[in-house]
Amino acid sequence: MSAYLEFRQVTKRFPGVLALDDVSFTVERGTCHALIGENGAGKSTLGKILAGVYTADTGQILIEGRAIAPASPLEARELGVAMVHQELAFCPNLSVAENLCLGDLPRRAGFIDRTTLIARARAMLAAVGADIDPDTLIGTLSTGREQLVQIAAAVGTGAQIIVMDEPTSSLSATETADLFRLIGTLKARGLTLIYVSHRMEELFALCDNITVLRDGRHIATEPISDTQPTRVVTQMIGRELRAHTPAHLDRELGPVRLNVKNFSSCGAFKDINFSIRAGEIVGVAGIVGAGRSELVQAIFGLDSEATGHISVDDRPLLLGSIERALAAGLGLVPEDRKRQGLVLGLNCRENTALAALPLLTRLGFVRRNAERNLATTYTKRLRIKTPSIEALTAGLSGGNQQKIALAKWLARDCDVLLIDEPTRGVDVGAKAEIYQLLDELACEGKAMLVVSSELPELIGICRRIIVLRAGQIAGEVSRAAFSEASLMQLMAGLNAAA
Repeated sequence: MSAYLEFRQVTKRFPGVLALDDVSFTVERGTCHALIGENGAGKSTLGKILAGVYTADTGQILIEGRAIAPASPLEARELGVAMVHQELAFCPNLSVAENLCLGDLPRRAGFIDRTTLIARARAMLAAVGADIDPDTLIGTLSTGREQLVQIAAAVGTGAQIIVMDEPTSSLSATETADLFRLIGTLKARGLTLIYVSHRMEELFALCDNITVLRDGRHIATEPISDTQPTRVVTQMIGRELRAHTPAHLDRELGPVRLNVKNFSSCGAFKDINFSIRAGEIVGVAGIVGAGRSELVQAIFGLDSEATGHISVDDRPLLLGSIERALAAGLGLVPEDRKRQGLVLGLNCRENTALAALPLLTRLGFVRRNAERNLATTYTKRLRIKTPSIEALTAGLSGGNQQKIALAKWLARDCDVLLIDEPTRGVDVGAKAEIYQLLDELACEGKAMLVVSSELPELIGICRRIIVLRAGQIAGEVSRAAFSEASLMQLMAGLNAAA
């Protein structure tokens, strides 16, 4: 196949950061082209330049030999390029139809023509096989169905090139399978897809070619059939990634740090019983909707309706009180780092010190030197890539934001950490660093409850895994019995794994 889309010496700078440095490669028409690299490698930046969100400082982008330079997403749409963002960008209080036609609302006599609006929206949804009522409010849809609407918007406006930025990061297994089928359909129609993801198994299942970026530079572009995951990882991080056996697994466990008894919350989970000892990492598995996130949030005091008994170091914990949870030494790294874990408008120093402010305050004022020293310590320990600790958190890559969300609770020195999806949206190199960090924390005597949708992740770092199903504990699996098959059977409610 001949080159359809071409990047020529594309360079992009942000304050203190060279995001893309002289990047050149080509993409064939009608293919799914993988774009991979560590967090901060420039993948999303390149996709946003193509989609008109950013403009390149130097270099060219060509479609069928014709140079394009979209100055806005609207200009990119007119050129046949659209983007499905990692953070879905819709107006949640408007209907599906209104969101789909927001840039071009049909009018009659100065008023919105709702009949035409609904008909146009139905046609756009039908084009991607989405069985969604156009009158439904976007805010009531699941992430997977909201993403379908975003793809419908791209296809419905005639896009021939679609950039997908981490499209499965928040999807269930069923929604992911539906997305994969849709991608196959779009390829068969001749559309070209740029697929940005950290999930290696997805790239090798879906994509025809793969481009690797590292530190903003182009490293390689190859047919997916001519490479393999280990080679791609080495290209991404510049070194071979060795398997790491957690050191804490060989350590003797300490006393019980967290004890949960008869813990329930109406409609979320029921009769939960478990304990975690010092130096232990316990995993929580389950399908979407099993009650995993609701459980860790309730332990941290975010559910005022929760009942039961929780003790930390043999001291009873008042339920429904975040202040008491903090005082008892609990910390929560939530699933959604952007909305719940960080204040994106603050800088790295301020976010890192946020949970530790009471420890850094004297007479009502923050001791700035102590705050800077604390932030510098954890920026170095977690190898956070940032121009400085004064850089805005919103400008960092997803993986580095995740590290700051972790650093915030390490800076407070919590004894019990509740960690929901520790590596969501994080590349393979950063994942290895986070796993090593969790191992170090366990060796220091921290107790951790880790929720993850990735079973290999839990299998790799945990001593035990609790499986939730429909809000109840379906079973507990010891490390000696770990296997994806046994965990999935429990998640699905099959007794064979009990």
